[in-house]
Amino acid sequence: MAIYHGRASTKISGGKLRSNRHKKRFELGNDPAQTVLGNTKRKQVKGMGGDSKSVLLSGNEVNVTNPKDKVTKKVKILNVLENIADPHFAQRNIITKGAIIVTELGNAKVTSRPGQVLK
Repeated sequence: MAIYHGRASTKISGGKLRSNRHKKRFELGNDPAQTVLGNTKRKQVKGMGGDSKSVLLSGNEVNVTNPKDKVTKKVKILNVLENIADPHFAQRNIITKGAIIVTELGNAKVTSRPGQVLK
C-alpha cells in the first residue's frame, strides 16, 4: 500500500473534506527503511526526476563526535540501548533518529536520519 503525503479527507473536527482533484504521483512517499544493526547493506530507491537515493538497510558503524574535543571518530555500534520512536525498536536493534546506541567509546545519541544520502 502506498504512503500518501497529501491532504487528509477529513477535518480535525471529523467533518468531510471534498476533494477537488485525484491523488498525484508526487504526493506519494516511501516505506520507512528501519535500519537494523548488522553488516552494511544498502538499497537504491528511485526518486522524482530520475534521481536516486541510497537507503541504508543495515549498518554497524557510526561517526561519533565529542563536543568538548571537537574530534570525530568512526566506531562500531555494539547495541541499541533505547529508542524513543518505539520501545520495541530497541529490542529489534532498529536505529532511527533519537535512538541511544552503545558504541566502543560509550553511549551516543543518533542526531540524523541513518542512510539519508543523496547520490
